[in-house]
Amino acid sequence: MRASRGSNRNPSLRNEVRHPGGDSTPTGTVRPVSTLRAWLSPTRPGDPEEFTDPAERKAIGVELLVVFAVTLGMSGLQSLVSLLDALLQPTPLAQQQVAINQPQAHLGLLDMLAQLVNVLRLVAWGALGAFLLWRGGMALWRIGLDRTRLGGDVLRGAGLAALIGVPGLGLYLLAHALGLSLTVQPSTLTDAWWRAPVLALAAFGNAFAEEVLVVGYVLTRLRQLGWSENRSLWLAALLRGSYHLYQGFGGFVGNVVMGLVYGRIWQRTNRLVPLIVGHALIDVVAFVGYSALRGHVSWLP
Repeated sequence: MRASRGSNRNPSLRNEVRHPGGDSTPTGTVRPVSTLRAWLSPTRPGDPEEFTDPAERKAIGVELLVVFAVTLGMSGLQSLVSLLDALLQPTPLAQQQVAINQPQAHLGLLDMLAQLVNVLRLVAWGALGAFLLWRGGMALWRIGLDRTRLGGDVLRGAGLAALIGVPGLGLYLLAHALGLSLTVQPSTLTDAWWRAPVLALAAFGNAFAEEVLVVGYVLTRLRQLGWSENRSLWLAALLRGSYHLYQGFGGFVGNVVMGLVYGRIWQRTNRLVPLIVGHALIDVVAFVGYSALRGHVSWLP
């Protein structure tokens, strides 16, 4: 049965999350890992409780389908169609180009407004997932979406950015050299005064939408449906990869790996903010850095 909203806001429970093994540790604290198995095959934690009422379980399943039908799931279908179209072209994948951030209007100020509207849409997607969890009785600190450990979260996020960003760039360059990826242009926006701050906001919008929906929201809902940690992790990672298919197979594989790493870290720490910070930093470097380096270095496709 669904826990009441009031029971989730008991101050005495604020700093505790039930981890595999039955012990309670502070939210965001990684329990000492005695074996590699604890990371590779973790036990489903006791928090949140699994829904047993058939009507409640059906409602959650429908909710998941509806949320992703209007957000990242639909983006995944569009990306698949885009990849199929690219594969059917006579031009090899590596010789085709795709832009992540591209002009949306001819007039500069209108283009800026259009880019900001897109950022707002991404933030709204993430907010939808957070709201549905909160409305269902899940306090957001329980998924690590709070500011109680902001300093440490930022430092951990920077470490995650380095852990994923550098190998990710190498994987993209390798996939492109093998002809498995399109030439990805992180930004084709004109050189205007607003380009860098708007790209930074776009990076945050991407990070917030993806990490809240594909990690915090979907993994929590699957826990409530009784899914195992590994089964949930793979579904979330494949979903993350699906809406990057428009970049080619390299983008898909790279983001599946990112999803596996980020998802497992969340499952072990229950902290979402470091994932958002790390993802945002990766995208800031990609979006703003590409705009600054384009045409000045030879190793960028």
